Amino acid sequence: MSYENTLSALGGLALFLLALQMMTEGLRTFAGAGLKALLGRWTSTAWRGVVSGILITGLVQSSSAVTVATIGFVNAGLLTLRQALGVVFGTNVGTTMTGWFVSLVGFGFKIESFALPILTVGVAMRLLAPGKRHQGLGQALAGFGLFFLGLAILKDAFGGLAETYGTSISGSDQSHWLAFLLVGFVATLLTQSSSAAIAIILTAAAGGIVGVEAAAAAVIGANIGTTSSAALAVIKATPSAKRLALGHIAFNVITGVVALALLPAMLWWVGGMARWFGVEQQPAVFLALFHTAFNVLGVALMLPFANRLARWLERLFHSAEEDLGRPQHLDDTLVSTPELAVSALREELLRLRALVNGIVRSAISRGAVSPNAVETQAAALRTLGATIANFVARVRTEKMSSDAAEELALTVRIARYLEEAARLAPLARTLCEGSGRLADPCLRTLLERSLSDVARCVALAERTETASGNDAERTTALEQFQDAYQQAKAGLLAAVVGGRLSVDATDALLDDLSATRRLLDQLVKADRLLRTPSRANAIEQENNREGGVQPPRPMEP
Repeated sequence: MSYENTLSALGGLALFLLALQMMTEGLRTFAGAGLKALLGRWTSTAWRGVVSGILITGLVQSSSAVTVATIGFVNAGLLTLRQALGVVFGTNVGTTMTGWFVSLVGFGFKIESFALPILTVGVAMRLLAPGKRHQGLGQALAGFGLFFLGLAILKDAFGGLAETYGTSISGSDQSHWLAFLLVGFVATLLTQSSSAAIAIILTAAAGGIVGVEAAAAAVIGANIGTTSSAALAVIKATPSAKRLALGHIAFNVITGVVALALLPAMLWWVGGMARWFGVEQQPAVFLALFHTAFNVLGVALMLPFANRLARWLERLFHSAEEDLGRPQHLDDTLVSTPELAVSALREELLRLRALVNGIVRSAISRGAVSPNAVETQAAALRTLGATIANFVARVRTEKMSSDAAEELALTVRIARYLEEAARLAPLARTLCEGSGRLADPCLRTLLERSLSDVARCVALAERTETASGNDAERTTALEQFQDAYQQAKAGLLAAVVGGRLSVDATDALLDDLSATRRLLDQLVKADRLLRTPSRANAIEQENNREGGVQPPRPMEP
């Protein structure tokens, strides 16, 4: 009997994990950019970050997914570490929603009576819905159906185990608390899902396998165990990801230690709430309430110290690339004074241009620099460009002059050009390496000439003269590059027709050559705008050249 029940419990757990994955992926697909918009707009303060973390995690049922998205916003400079910590704190409260699903629905109704219809509707939508968003909703509904079916299997399995072994495990002393805390931690570590571990614990308590005190200690352990996913995920991640993961670990560990130290008092307080709600005889609901209560307590304890925690974390895990992508001239005190902000932005743009030019020089030079190294540095500069744009969006506009407004608009455009140039730099590096491996000396010479002309244009772009200074030299250099580009392109096409180069190799070189041409185009546009003497007319001049305001798009080879 116990062997069959154990297999049933494992099967129910497997179904439960599959259901959680389907729910998370389906809801993320259905919500689309809405979740990102909510996360980006509603985190201006730490408290708003907490609320956002609760809402989004409750919706997608995955604290890990929300944490990963938050890390992306921190890397892009759209969220400060303090704001991100608020979101992570909120995810711990939001993830308690699973416990409420299990306790209120899983044990209050006949699960199969509504799980199968939900599963049927979900599968039908997944197969027949016209768009990906509605297919995602269908997948989420199917996941909900499987969620409750898995829960039904777990409930029956634990009921059988209770009949076999009885209900003697109470966990009424401190040694039992520590043992069950370890059980909850290990369960989360093995399943890599605190939701699954909580479901097991609540089902075991509802089935009479463990007492409420022992189950409460296991819930604390599961809450601490959820940090294992974050710790494993950021072993080779960015410094921002490591800091946020460490903040996540600190929150869960400190909250768990406090909850365990205050366990008798918390059980008494939660018991009073349970009696007030009339659910004291429902262990699963009691534990769901306990789980939410000690996470809310953790937010109340940790949020006032979020600034200090953020400052401490920011001193850790520094890298050269991160320092490269951190602005040196922008400060929050400038956002209320547009004229000072414009001056600081000008200095930061000049710094960004110099850094992008440096990366481009490294990318097209013969040396040991790898495309991955260039990509790492380019990512840091894209972060700096995004930070500049975000700073512009925060500048106070109430008393801004028209000249200052035009300068700010120009700043965003230049930052976009430089970001795009940084994004394309690794492809220029790939072209440089690919040309060096060519056996055909004529093709190698053509591509090397193109790269040499790019280097000359970059050198000219580093000069700080006005638009009228050395314009003839710049124009000549660009014309020479265009000529070299066309010759290299024609040479590659002739080589593939003549059978001297494979189609795949030719396509790769043409793509990289086209990317290098676009890279130079972006640098030239940024350089032209930075050198325009009449800054108020710069946008109009650039629009006339482009035929209107258009976002950057890849050029055809």
